[in-house]
Amino acid sequence: MQSCQLYLISPLDVGGAFPDRLREALRAGPVAAFQFRVKDIDQQQAAGLAAPLQAICDEYDVAFIVNDDVALARQLGADGVHLGQGDESLKTAREALGKDVQIGITCHDSRHLAMEAGEGGANYVAFGAFFPTETKETQYRPELDLVRWWSEMMEIPSVAIGGITPENCQPLIDAGADFLAVCGAVWNDPAGPAEAVKKFADVMSAGSAD
Repeated sequence: MQSCQLYLISPLDVGGAFPDRLREALRAGPVAAFQFRVKDIDQQQAAGLAAPLQAICDEYDVAFIVNDDVALARQLGADGVHLGQGDESLKTAREALGKDVQIGITCHDSRHLAMEAGEGGANYVAFGAFFPTETKETQYRPELDLVRWWSEMMEIPSVAIGGITPENCQPLIDAGADFLAVCGAVWNDPAGPAEAVKKFADVMSAGSAD
């Protein structure tokens, strides 16, 4: 069984010194993917912010995923796009991006949405929020049973998201989550993002040894 992996989500502010912080995080331990998530800026501005971050991800062999924006993902030649339920359809995104680009779908706490995404050709499904989070407003609170059911039933990976920290993530790993999507726990760690990534790596390596 493949061990659980870390999936970093960017803070909304990725300007200034953020590229250095991203490099620090990726250097500290294994990270499978980085999601570029910005809001309320135009595509040209977003592409300018994304370029240095994408280059850093390439340097560390980390998948670069664009949040919500199929056109931007296509322009950048990103490794993937993550779509919410209110975004472009999976079918439209696949037609625009081709078969090699990873497409992830937010499925909240719904087995039905997850099955639909899987049948539609999604590369992963995301469930959450599992814990309280300040990153975005959440109205769904799935149970661990959802992750367990999915990992037993389906080959497609699951991503757990929402308020996940090194201290509370073990039950999600035990339930079979393939990826832990984290934002605040890494970028807001008082000791810095590198220390946070190391803490997650310690928990995950211990969890995969069982």
